[in-house]
Parts: sequence; C-alpha cells; structure tokens
Amino acid sequence: MKDISLAIRNILGLLLLSLSIGTVFAATPEIELIIKDHLFFPATLEIPAGQKVRIRIINQDPTPEEFESFELNREKLVVGNGQTVVFIGPLQPGEYPFFGEFYPKTAQGMVIVK
Repeated sequence: MKDISLAIRNILGLLLLSLSIGTVFAATPEIELIIKDHLFFPATLEIPAGQKVRIRIINQDPTPEEFESFELNREKLVVGNGQTVVFIGPLQPGEYPFFGEFYPKTAQGMVIVK
C-alpha cells in the first residue's frame, strides 16, 4: 500500500513539475515599440483579448521618454538610446491610449484589443 501511495505521489509530482515548466517556457507574444523623433512607431498596437503581451520599448532618441497610460495602469521610463519591457494584459476588448510624458503632444499611441 505504501508503494502505491508513493508511486502516485511521484507521478503527481512529475505532472505538476511538467506543468510548471510548460508555464515558464510558454511564449508570451512580444511587440516592439520604437520611440524616434518623439513619436511612437507603430502608433497603434493591436493585441488579442485575454492574453498577456510583452512590449519591448526601444528609445532611439538621445533623450529619455516615459511610456505612460492611465487606462493600462503603466508608467515606465525609457532612457535615451535605451530600451525597457512593459507587460500588459490580459485585457478586455477596447482601446487603451498611451503617451510619452515628456513629449505628450507628439508621442501618442493606442493599444487596440480585439
């Protein structure tokens, strides 16, 4: 009886381990967002509803900029000629604006969730 119980626990342990490894290595979609001349390229990001997304923000300007969105509850500084990563989602379908805090008149964009 103890052997069966031990075998079941080992099988369950291996199953949980394989599930956790699969979760760690599951690919999170990544989108590149470029800052150049105080503008975002592309200005519109389309992402699927209900899925977590990684946004790699690459600042090609020599000055810092800040990715900010009240609707996404995100604020992240990107140093000049540097890059950073922001995770968003999972989100409901809709439109979520973002902007650059240091150049808000030109650095504007939108995340569209479908």
